[in-house]
Amino acid sequence: MSVTTSSLDTPIGGPSLARPRLRAWAFWVTAVAVYVVLRLLFLFTVQSGQPMFPAGDRGFGQAVDAVLPAQAAVQFLLIFVVGYVLVQTIVSATVEGWRHAKDRFMTSLLTVAMVIAVLPLVSVLVYTVTQGVVKLDGYFLSHSMRAVAETDPNGGAYQAIIGTLEQVGLATVISVPFGIMVAVYLVEYSSGRLGRVVSFFVDVMTGLPSIVAGLFVLALWVLLLGQGVSGFAGSLALVILMLPTVVRSTEEMLKLVPVTLREASFALGVPKWLTVVRIVLPTAVPGIITGVMLAVSRVMGETAPVLLTVLGNPAINFNPFSGPQASLPLYVFSEVGQSSDNAVARAWSAALTLIIIVLVLNLIARAVARFTRVNG
Repeated sequence: MSVTTSSLDTPIGGPSLARPRLRAWAFWVTAVAVYVVLRLLFLFTVQSGQPMFPAGDRGFGQAVDAVLPAQAAVQFLLIFVVGYVLVQTIVSATVEGWRHAKDRFMTSLLTVAMVIAVLPLVSVLVYTVTQGVVKLDGYFLSHSMRAVAETDPNGGAYQAIIGTLEQVGLATVISVPFGIMVAVYLVEYSSGRLGRVVSFFVDVMTGLPSIVAGLFVLALWVLLLGQGVSGFAGSLALVILMLPTVVRSTEEMLKLVPVTLREASFALGVPKWLTVVRIVLPTAVPGIITGVMLAVSRVMGETAPVLLTVLGNPAINFNPFSGPQASLPLYVFSEVGQSSDNAVARAWSAALTLIIIVLVLNLIARAVARFTRVNG
């Protein structure tokens, strides 16, 4: 008959694996203790001439905020994070042993790294939303900038929304089929030097600066061939930027398709091209759609290519094959360069509109990917 000893009965000085574990509330208590101690230290070191508790019936938190300078907030946050990680590690080592303390230390470092990576994105989104909602309304979304002065509080981004959707739509229609075919060739048919050359050029295109793509289309399509600036010229520049992302994402998704599916199809006498069309591609559709949306999201906010090939237009131009056309990134670029507060407000609203369009397209893509997923 074996006797089970509770972890609470194990002495702290015992073996590391047999020591008691810290409860979740212990870490909250540690964080609060570190916060209070550091706040008190800041009270005495940053502005030692100030009283700890100013007169009045304000609470402790308001009193501390009144004493602590605003410019020290970032330093305080960094010191708090470092102090919490160190104190938590010491407490864990004392109670749980160094084995668990090292594990908690690495977990804390990874959590801090995650927060640091996400915090800029959240900050940008929050600031864009707060600044963009000022002008974002039905009038802004349904009117253009034709005959509207920069200082005028009226005006909208309708022409830029139409231009962005048409340019990115044309670029997607061109780049997605071509990119999928290139990926199929690299995965299913390539076995020699040509495949390595194609793969090398795809890697080179991945790091191609966007302005180089715009200059190439400007020199070849607009100047050499004399086609003039248009929304389609901007789409050609966006195609160059979309292709490597589509090719690489599709290639990786095709490699994830089990070889047994291909072999089973070949065993039934199905030709290779039909196996690719009916077996491999449908299996990889969710991943391919995700890769396509990554490419669309990347080019949706490009400014340099459309600045050189589209030029912008304050009026509405529904024909992307003729004449200058507007674009949301170009609209933001032109409006934010004005000295008027109304123009800057319109730029923030256009930026928020662009974010909303990308979000909606990603939600639609996820729904399509879920609907087209192969079951079983």
